[in-house]
Amino acid sequence: MNPLAIHRGLLGLAFSVCVLVGMSAPPLAAAGFPAGNTTITFRKIFKSSYPEFVEIKVNDSGSGTCDVRQLSEESNPRPMQIDAPLVHSIFDLAAKLHNFDGLDLEMHRRIANLGEKTFSFDRGTESHHVTFNYTLNRDASELLDIFEGLARQQTDLYDLDRTMRYDPLGVNDVLQQVEKDLGHKLLPEPGQFLPLLDRLAADQRFIDIARDRARKLAVLVRSSP
Repeated sequence: MNPLAIHRGLLGLAFSVCVLVGMSAPPLAAAGFPAGNTTITFRKIFKSSYPEFVEIKVNDSGSGTCDVRQLSEESNPRPMQIDAPLVHSIFDLAAKLHNFDGLDLEMHRRIANLGEKTFSFDRGTESHHVTFNYTLNRDASELLDIFEGLARQQTDLYDLDRTMRYDPLGVNDVLQQVEKDLGHKLLPEPGQFLPLLDRLAADQRFIDIARDRARKLAVLVRSSP
């Protein structure tokens, strides 16, 4: 076989391996930063709404916390874990926004108060943030949609877990909310519901209508692209 062809083939194989490794690696680990060292935070404060306060922190390993409540309530951040593809999306969008360094996202036109939103980037001693009410920036809007979806998702997960533990008769109402949010594509990682849905569908302590709805939702989630 031609030595040049062999050499080119090896180079192509090496390139393919590098691409696959890069796709599976944490967003910043590939750049020489240890996983878990960098955090993106989203905070939204919107008085007289529900909820009035949302704060989600996600590090580049996928670990984080979610605090959704009224301002009069005590802070109660709950642990959360998101999957690698969504972590990549969050950090890729932050990178496109220069990690919020010196960024102005505000539209600077008279508009109704839609809540004060803040994106923050923290890595060691490096820290940047940007605050806005409304933006026309597409990358910022996409990042905002992800975080607001995560807030909705974590609230639904918490409500479903709580009612399954302490209020079996309230489970069906929560499932209806999950079904509604899923239908409106508000949940960025619907697969996170599968462990609870499968357990609920198999547990005869819950009413048949709830078990049947859980079963149908699980099928819908598994068939979703």
